[in-house]
Amino acid sequence: MKRAVLTIVLALLSAPAAAQSIEYAYTKFDAKTCKHTKGREVEDYGSWLCPGYKNLAVRLSAGDQRMYVTFGPRTKDNIAGTETFPGFNDVYEGTVEWRIEKRPGGRERPFATILRWNLVTAEDQEKATGPIKPSGRVLVVTRLGPGGTCHVGYVDGRSKDANEHARKLADERARTFQCGKDKAEYAD
Repeated sequence: MKRAVLTIVLALLSAPAAAQSIEYAYTKFDAKTCKHTKGREVEDYGSWLCPGYKNLAVRLSAGDQRMYVTFGPRTKDNIAGTETFPGFNDVYEGTVEWRIEKRPGGRERPFATILRWNLVTAEDQEKATGPIKPSGRVLVVTRLGPGGTCHVGYVDGRSKDANEHARKLADERARTFQCGKDKAEYAD
């Protein structure tokens, strides 16, 4: 009897999830047109606040030829603001794909983003005779709070069907991903 009740309760709890659908929206940003919030000289790099989806801002920061990108308000569980790649990278401009959960009653909740980053590869550095232009591309899937904002995974942007792989990663893992506990995935 207890098992039957538990099965019914679990079925009822999962029913709203089945009624939810996932949609998307795109926003663009360019650090040149965003509000520069920190740093005055080129060498300072700095931070930028850019418009995002509805009331969720895109926050950029840069230093030591590496960038950090996060979304929404600054909170203690916004780990994405401290995540970058070991090699030189940039994302001074780009298009953000916002993954949005549509709930019954017309309510919506953005739960993840997908953003293409530019990476300088070891091969780029070896061949460089002047300024280095990045040749690597990585789609970064970021989980949005509540419960934390952090990188869920990385997809090689040069691979076949990279966008579809990134969407699948966002849709299947971002909502249950535990920032600070779970490890981000790397996919080709």
